[in-house]
Amino acid sequence: MSTSPRPLPVAGAARRPAAWLLGLAGLLVGCFVLDIALGSVRIPPAAVVRILFARAAEPGPWTFIVNQIRLPKALTAVLVGSGLAVSGLQMQTLFRNPLASPSVLGISAGAGLGVAALLLAGGSAASVYVIRQLGLGGSWALVAAATAGAGLIMALVLGLSARVRDNVVMLIVGMMISSLSVAIVSLWQYFSAPEQIQEYLLWTFGSLGGVVGPQLAVLALAVGAGLLLAFASAKPLNALLLGENYARSLGLTVGRSRTLTIASTSLLAGSITAFCGPIGFIGIAVPHLVRGLLGTADHRILLPAACLAGAALMLLCDCLTQLPGSQAALPVSIVTSLLGAPVVLWVVLRRKGMRV
Repeated sequence: MSTSPRPLPVAGAARRPAAWLLGLAGLLVGCFVLDIALGSVRIPPAAVVRILFARAAEPGPWTFIVNQIRLPKALTAVLVGSGLAVSGLQMQTLFRNPLASPSVLGISAGAGLGVAALLLAGGSAASVYVIRQLGLGGSWALVAAATAGAGLIMALVLGLSARVRDNVVMLIVGMMISSLSVAIVSLWQYFSAPEQIQEYLLWTFGSLGGVVGPQLAVLALAVGAGLLLAFASAKPLNALLLGENYARSLGLTVGRSRTLTIASTSLLAGSITAFCGPIGFIGIAVPHLVRGLLGTADHRILLPAACLAGAALMLLCDCLTQLPGSQAALPVSIVTSLLGAPVVLWVVLRRKGMRV
C-alpha cells in the first residue's frame, strides 16, 4: 500500500457543497413528512405538518397516529440512517476499503450473538417471556442482550486494535470475529426448537417501529454520542487518507485516532443493531453516494452530508415498506438491501471501480 502523500480532492465550484447540503436537508424534511403521512391510514401531508407544529386542531385519530406511532418511527429512521451512514464512511476511510461497512468489525454479528443467546440458548421459557410479555420489537431484554453482545465484541476489537497496528490485518480480524459469531449462532439454531428459530429470524428482519418512549431517548443519546466522536475525528480521517506515514509526519497519533474511530463506529452500529436489528447496505451505499454527489473527500463536508443522506434514504426505505391497502409492512432490512445494492452497482459502473 502506497503511503505517499496525495492532495485531497476538493469540491469544485460546479458541485457547490453548501448547495448540496441544503438540498439534502430539504430532501430529508420532505421524506420525513412523507414517511409520517403514509401508512394503512392515509394522512394528508398538510395535516401532518399542522399536527407536528400544533398550528391547528386535527381529528383525534390522526393526532394519535402521528404523535404516538409514526413520529417515533420516523425519528428512529433518522437516527438509524445517519448513524449507519457515518459509521460506514468512517470504516471505508479507516480501512481504505470501499466495501467496508458497520458490520465489518463484527459489531452487528456480536449483537446478533447476544440476541441468539437469549432466544436460542436461553430456553423456551425465556423466549416466551420476552416475546409475549415484553414484546419482540420493544423488549428491553432483547436490547440488553444485543447491547451486551455488541459491547463484548467492541471490547475485543478495541483490545486487538491496540496491538494490531495494520489496518488491513484489523479488517481481516474483524471479518473472522464476525464469521465466528455467525457460526456460533448457526450452531444454536441447529439444536433449537422451530419456534425459537422463528423468534430469532423475526429480530434479524429489522424493525423501526418498536423503539418508543425511553428506548428512543436512549438510542438518541447513543447515536448522538457516536456522531460527536465521528465529527471530532474529521481532520484525523482526512490525514489518514494520505497514508499513515504521512499522517504521522503531520503530528497525528494514528493509534489514538484509530481507536476513536472504532469506538464511534462500535457505539453507532452496536446501539442501532441492539434497538432495531441488523439493517444492511445503508453503511455501504451512502458514503459512495455522497462522494459522487459532492465530488470531495473532505470529511468536514462528507460527515454532515452522510448524516443527511443516510437519514433521508432510511426514511425513503421506511416509506417503501408500507404495502398499499394493507395493514402489513415489509421488513425494513429487505427494502434497504433492494435499494442499497443497486446504488452500489451504479457507483461501480459509473466510476468504473470503487475507491475511497
